[in-house]
Amino acid sequence: MRRFIPILAMAALTVMAVLSCSGCSSSGDGSGTQYEVLSPWADIDPIPLRGINPRLDTLAGKKIGLFANFKRAAMPIAREIEKRLKERFPDIETNLYHSTAPNVDESVEQDAEKFEAWAKEVDAAIAVVAD
Repeated sequence: MRRFIPILAMAALTVMAVLSCSGCSSSGDGSGTQYEVLSPWADIDPIPLRGINPRLDTLAGKKIGLFANFKRAAMPIAREIEKRLKERFPDIETNLYHSTAPNVDESVEQDAEKFEAWAKEVDAAIAVVAD
């Protein structure tokens, strides 16, 4: 009997809900109820996305810049990346820019001419953020 009490209570609540909403209508009969349907998608930007620069087809023979931030592990990671790049592409050149400021913007501002020269002479850059 105890198992049937929750079922009976649920049935009674369902009947009460149906009877109390018998006057409700969403069929457009003039009751004034309106629903707004929203799309789950965000607004679409009409300008298609594109990268800053086109991707390189290969790294062979290219000059790759390694931008290492000020963290302690950045230099060992940059050296390991450099080693692995040279193993895979023996004719690759690497150029390291070591940031000494805690903020990348500060580092670039401190020595803007050096950073701009470094950025102009590399074909691609890899940022080493050692957290």
